[in-house]
Amino acid sequence: MRKSLVFTVFTTLILVLMVACSNVDDSQQDGLTLPASESSTATIPNSSDLSKSELDLPKHQSSSLTGEDSKRTDLPSNKINDSESDNRPQGGILKRLWADPPTLDPHLTSDTTSSGIVVEIFSGLVTMNADLQLIPDLAESWEINEDGTVYIFHLRENAKFHDGSQVTAHDFKWSIERAANPKTASPVAGTYLKDIIGASEVLDGNSVEISGVTVIDDHTLEIKIDAPKAYFLAKLTYPTAYFVHQETVETGGRGWFLDNPNGTGPFKLKEYRIGERLVLERNDLFYRGPANIEFIENNLAGGQSMQMYEKDEIHITGVGVSDLDRILDPSNPLNRDLVVAPPSFSVSYIGFNTNVPPFDDQKFRQALNHSINKELIASQVLSNLVVPAYGILPPGFPGYNEELEGLTFDPQKARKLLSESKYSGFLSNIPSDEPHYELAQELLSASKNSSGEQLPRIIISVPGTGGSVGLDLEVVVDMWERELGVIVDFQQVEWATFLKDLDKQTFQSFAGLGWEADYPDPQDFLDVLFHSDSDINHGAYSNPDADEILEKARTLKDPIERFQLYRQAEKLIVEDAAWVPMWYTGERYVLIKPNVNGYKLTPMIIPKLKEVYFSNN
Repeated sequence: MRKSLVFTVFTTLILVLMVACSNVDDSQQDGLTLPASESSTATIPNSSDLSKSELDLPKHQSSSLTGEDSKRTDLPSNKINDSESDNRPQGGILKRLWADPPTLDPHLTSDTTSSGIVVEIFSGLVTMNADLQLIPDLAESWEINEDGTVYIFHLRENAKFHDGSQVTAHDFKWSIERAANPKTASPVAGTYLKDIIGASEVLDGNSVEISGVTVIDDHTLEIKIDAPKAYFLAKLTYPTAYFVHQETVETGGRGWFLDNPNGTGPFKLKEYRIGERLVLERNDLFYRGPANIEFIENNLAGGQSMQMYEKDEIHITGVGVSDLDRILDPSNPLNRDLVVAPPSFSVSYIGFNTNVPPFDDQKFRQALNHSINKELIASQVLSNLVVPAYGILPPGFPGYNEELEGLTFDPQKARKLLSESKYSGFLSNIPSDEPHYELAQELLSASKNSSGEQLPRIIISVPGTGGSVGLDLEVVVDMWERELGVIVDFQQVEWATFLKDLDKQTFQSFAGLGWEADYPDPQDFLDVLFHSDSDINHGAYSNPDADEILEKARTLKDPIERFQLYRQAEKLIVEDAAWVPMWYTGERYVLIKPNVNGYKLTPMIIPKLKEVYFSNN
């Protein structure tokens, strides 16, 4: 789940792309979670530091399929009772549309396409339930010292790898040190592991051992972090901290995960044919009890998800703009399958490399922001399936600032900013027979920088292999040309390559992606994406004032004080125009076959399928 929630808005399906931010064709999506999008994690306060009221998340952060907004009334609650689970029908094959994951190595996972498979095969010390609360996973319990810097985890004695071998604390230490080892080349290890004492030395290649991780005995583990951080436990839910089997990794070569990953999760990899299908099989040794369904069949060959759903080839699909009206019609039989999922904790955006012309100029970036009429695009192009974004944190997320105005549509202000930018020189070169000549002359007459530099060619890189870049992006580019005379071209890049280039900061600008929360804490958006030293700061944004605020917020225990600081940082980042925040998701319309139960739809997007079962009818 890469810390950049990659999600592209398509005209036929408005959904979040998996962190593996590969721009995926509508035909390659299950219609609910697109196999490509970076993810981010929300921060949960330490239970030892806060009162119960401070630990409770806003009510809308958790969602059951039985909620008032759902058309389905027969679906079970997210809260699973183990005794009820024992009585549920067993077996069956859950079929869904997916895409080839860029990786199945949990320590390399940075996108939703990969993580949607990885979370079923592997697991970690702790996990998050459907109510977005931290719960034990491979660790059955833990203690935290008084100052919040030492964690003692007690592992389950019945935990085993898929091959039946025992899971021990030694496996965690080896796994976490492998994730941080530069030879592993994890794009996210620094982001998720640097809080642990000694992790930075391993990441820098100066050590092979993380000194802050100590094996006390086979089932007891100690982790020391550099300062008390309310979100640290939540970070451990990310795949970077998942257990892997040492012998399997060491003997399997670079593609060790393609044949028999030998994880600890509720499902095992049974078959993987690239471009065809990926099949998961129930792990009967799973320490929290086996899953209900026997197989998960992921169709990787592509297709139109709605057509496949209507032909009973898949069990779940999202509903896009082109199908929404007919699905909402109560007389349509498919209306009975409709579920309204809660808005996701994600934001889509257009990113700028602030080290590269012309995006190294703040006023130019601000001009682009002010020249986009998001309200018009949302209503006229995207049927209000999205919510215009003017900040970074999504509505309902901890720390969300509903008073943040952001850089709203103001074409006159946009033109003024453009004329004051250091790239206003291009205006004097527009020929008199060009449609933007009069606009250019108007801007030049108001310019305070008549000798400005020429505007370089602007290219927005998006994930894809030749399909549509998204009608919303096409309209944005048209608005830039109409309001500012700025011409922009698109470049499509295959998803896995897109992710690698994104990490290397090789793009001038980039879009077709978003950021999805990995855990419910503002740190997962603001610090992870915008701190100068962050591995996932893909736009090379740097603001010393923002850095200072973000660093101070890391160690504060009082959530109110922390969130106030995050709001200050967010305001700075937004006014700096580090991005163009584009969309938050609105309600997500999903079709689920009537005999599929226990499929939990939460704001965190990535589904976990252990509790899914088929009813007998």
